[in-house]
Amino acid sequence: MKKVAILGSTGSIGINALNVIREMPGKLSVFGLAAHSNSALVARQAAEFAAKAVSMFEPKASDELKRRLDGRTRRLAPGVEGLCDMASHPDVDVVLTSLVGGVGFAPLLAAIRAGKIIALANKEPMVMAGAQFMREAARWGARIVPVDSEPSAIFQCVQGLSPDPRAVVPLKTIRRVFLTASGGAFAKYKGDLSNVTPEQALKHPTWKMGRKITIDCATLMNKGFELIEIMNLFGLKREQIEIVIHPQSIFHSGVEFSDGSVLAQMGVPDMKLPIQYAMTFPERAERVIEPLDLVKAGTLEFRAPDFSRSPCLELAREAAQKGGGMPAVLNAADEIAVSAFLGGRIKFTDIPRVVEKTMAAHQVSGGLPGFQEIVEIDAWARAKAEESCR
Repeated sequence: MKKVAILGSTGSIGINALNVIREMPGKLSVFGLAAHSNSALVARQAAEFAAKAVSMFEPKASDELKRRLDGRTRRLAPGVEGLCDMASHPDVDVVLTSLVGGVGFAPLLAAIRAGKIIALANKEPMVMAGAQFMREAARWGARIVPVDSEPSAIFQCVQGLSPDPRAVVPLKTIRRVFLTASGGAFAKYKGDLSNVTPEQALKHPTWKMGRKITIDCATLMNKGFELIEIMNLFGLKREQIEIVIHPQSIFHSGVEFSDGSVLAQMGVPDMKLPIQYAMTFPERAERVIEPLDLVKAGTLEFRAPDFSRSPCLELAREAAQKGGGMPAVLNAADEIAVSAFLGGRIKFTDIPRVVEKTMAAHQVSGGLPGFQEIVEIDAWARAKAEESCR
């Protein structure tokens, strides 16, 4: 039985992961749970799943959790320290990280250096320093399995190219990948985007997700992040990744190989599927979701994105091209801008303005930045982006 540590257990991905574990007794169990501040929910989760360890990011919430625990569960330190301790614990087999934003940077590194299988839903660290993380994973024998439905689809399509599940994909066999996007809340919106509200932007047509990623889907920044993540996960060039709008979210993504054949991963739009795949990797377990009915699905639509209405996607492509610390700047500035939009401080159309202004102020230096330099770039970019939100 695999023991799973869930970093971000109170969010959408974490709750779905627990739903999967609940339906797979004897195959998966919960070792640890970590969350930001919802101590009441974490206490209930720990009791139901008999978690051995828990950690709250906020110190006050950690103190509250201590009073709620029944004594059978160990409380780890608050903050990043507790997250890293849980991610690297010797009893953990799989680390599911679904933390929001750059806070997942250090725990991911800790899990990698402990040689874990990492079910990665927190794509921001792979945007910030994906090439560096992949290099560390190869060094320490860790395996990063993406959880987001589209990167997961690509990951699944390239499995079997080598009998060794830890082997690097032979890149010469991949011509390009098709990275699909639903289009977000405003896929069919023809009005002035400068006047849309957070409530409108949070109405995703297909997926139920956290607030930050839902806004990123509305701006298509999430697809830009996935482009960078996929470049780093598979060592692909930007030109090998074709972004396609697919409103039905059934064709999750596909890979075209050197002989012209295309392998695609399809399924109902349910996050439990890629979560289950990542937690049980390299095995495939019995499904916990409804099967895909192609006849019922009917027509599947595909079209090119409208870059003129998706400046965030173009900014992500620019950051991917420039490399260095620019993807980290992109990520940090977007995190600040989205928070400001949700808080009513800036307009929806100000999100790309803040990101672009922050990127313009950063000078890319030669070579691949180290982890400490990435952390410093992240801090600088956040402060710079805040200036543009005032």
